[in-house]
Amino acid sequence: MLNGLFDIYNRLEYLTENGDILPNLKRLVPWEDFRGELEVIYDHERKSNAGRRPFDVVMMFKILILQSLYNLSDDEMEYQIMDRLSFMRFLGLDLDSRVPDAKTIWLFRSKLEEHKLTRKLFDKFNAFLAESGFVARKGQIVDATIVRVPTQRNTREENEAIKAGNPPVENWSDAKKCQKDTDARWTQKRGKNYFGYKNHIEVDVQHKIIRDYKITDAAVHDSKVFEDILDEKNTSRDVYADSAYRSTEHEADLKQRKFRPHLQRKGCKGHQLTSREKRGNLTRARIRSRIEHVFGAIHQRAGDVILRTIGISMAEVKLGLRNIAYNMDRFCTLMLQNA
Repeated sequence: MLNGLFDIYNRLEYLTENGDILPNLKRLVPWEDFRGELEVIYDHERKSNAGRRPFDVVMMFKILILQSLYNLSDDEMEYQIMDRLSFMRFLGLDLDSRVPDAKTIWLFRSKLEEHKLTRKLFDKFNAFLAESGFVARKGQIVDATIVRVPTQRNTREENEAIKAGNPPVENWSDAKKCQKDTDARWTQKRGKNYFGYKNHIEVDVQHKIIRDYKITDAAVHDSKVFEDILDEKNTSRDVYADSAYRSTEHEADLKQRKFRPHLQRKGCKGHQLTSREKRGNLTRARIRSRIEHVFGAIHQRAGDVILRTIGISMAEVKLGLRNIAYNMDRFCTLMLQNA
């Protein structure tokens, strides 16, 4: 059967009408603004003009954002670009266009880590958000989420050496070294054990945009990076966080920095919360819970994410890209709401 002249156009229109977010993401995000930071990746002298030209850096960055939004591996990403019309339209590709393979996608992401670009790209987009009128307002909320990585099968002696900061790499083959994540750590939450990293984020109350973040191993307590990611530029001095962040020292430090702390209280066996304290928790929770909407939005689209990278430096790239992708998605939502 021969295809009609407008068959693909009609199919894309159908996808748009039924909730495809990518046309708005393509139209509203200023992708070309990132070119200056990204071009450093190919900023080296070519030995000759032989061979294919590298893929456009902005298109490759868009691929990484897609990957973060939908939690796709490099191989899945290559396949989905070939298979999905919505992805091709977002990337500006035709049916006969050359598509980056999985290794090219992996290499480009590695270049982001090599040139330390993820944080620069995050800050670049946040500056654009502020210029567009979405400045941080009505206070800020801080929380962290655990991001798992595949469990390592180490001996007890190997684990003890890794915890001490001296992984026994001299006893490992090159193949084994490539599969061993010596930066990830175990932690326990609500009686369950998790192995991986933490994505500590700070969002503003009004817009629910991630204003700052920090990646650590999972064993680092949430309160250890609390003050590192607070936003001095928020129009309000109110700070909201759950009971894990509450301590006399933190409250004193926040007040010294002219912040107004709104930290949840937690009862214990010998000291139950009073009715007044419970009411205060309920009042604070109505605002603090807005950060759960952020984690929920990420997980709703990407699912239960397990990082397949090795080491904290690549975890910073993957999770940094995920934070950028969320902010882009959130920006489009806010723009449509305002319209």
